[in-house]
Amino acid sequence: MAKTIRVMLVGFGNVGKAFARLLMRKAEELEANHGLKVVVTGIITGSHGAAIDPKGLNLSKMLETVDNGSLSDLTGIGFKGNSFEFIEVCQADVLVETTPVNPRSGQPALDHLRAGLVKGMHGITANKGPVVYGYKELTQLASQQNRRFLFESAVMDGAPIFSLFRHPLKGATLLGYKGILNSCTNLLLERMEAGETLEEAIEYGAAIGITETDPSNDVDGWDASIKVAALATVLMDHPLTPLEVDRTGIREITPEMIAEAKAAGERWKLVCTGEYRDGVFFAEVKPQRVGPNSPFYTVSGTSSFVTFKLDVLPGLGILESDPSPETTAFGLLSDLIEISRS
Repeated sequence: MAKTIRVMLVGFGNVGKAFARLLMRKAEELEANHGLKVVVTGIITGSHGAAIDPKGLNLSKMLETVDNGSLSDLTGIGFKGNSFEFIEVCQADVLVETTPVNPRSGQPALDHLRAGLVKGMHGITANKGPVVYGYKELTQLASQQNRRFLFESAVMDGAPIFSLFRHPLKGATLLGYKGILNSCTNLLLERMEAGETLEEAIEYGAAIGITETDPSNDVDGWDASIKVAALATVLMDHPLTPLEVDRTGIREITPEMIAEAKAAGERWKLVCTGEYRDGVFFAEVKPQRVGPNSPFYTVSGTSSFVTFKLDVLPGLGILESDPSPETTAFGLLSDLIEISRS
């Protein structure tokens, strides 16, 4: 007999919607292979209302309505209030948090997860902010409640970074990491290699949904810095915020600099580094020229790549090609399956 797990979604943007679609597509597979039936009992959005139904929402109708109407019109249980009142009212076993990241404080996602854990729910997020600014607190709070706080999608979407160290690499010591962690800037630099200005590349990125209306989080290195901080905080037990990362974005990379690198057979990449140097932890996000002998040279488009240096594995790399909201949604699903097993 399948185990039913009730889920509430706080945030229903591209990732939240992709997660809903993935739940529908994999419903039979989850029941057959994992003995799991997922019921979404509530969804709250930033500007398109909220819906609650203890028996389970019709996700197809939610997806059809959210971009052109209000979810509040589709539920028999009226709800008017903020996200924290929603968390208090909606009955669920797991809170899935997918609101936009705030690299300077982690809010309000941090408080959403805190409220859910206090209420006795497991917490899952794709948001890097709560991982950086509340990892120890949320993990301890979850443990006190006999619950879990998981965040596989926080870095490199659905690529198994955190679970890799939680399971297969248990017993290994991470000494440092280096990689291309911001797929947006990787695409922008590639477009500039093809002759576009940074502004033209940003315009293209916005047209295909890679960059936001305000692309500064990517261009100025904030997204990369918060990922560097998340890896240090969780995998190396070195609490770090993006404010403490030596951060330089790609805004000052000119067409002339691109051309000079190209003439030398090199490419510009926004390289992220976290490692101990002479007993001091060093964290940096900085544009660097790399040649064909670098593993970063062939990382193209919106792909990401990270290499880990461990005491027992000198070089371990993970490449993620063509990420999308669907790959991020998979990370959420893997966390949900992990919770169901525990």
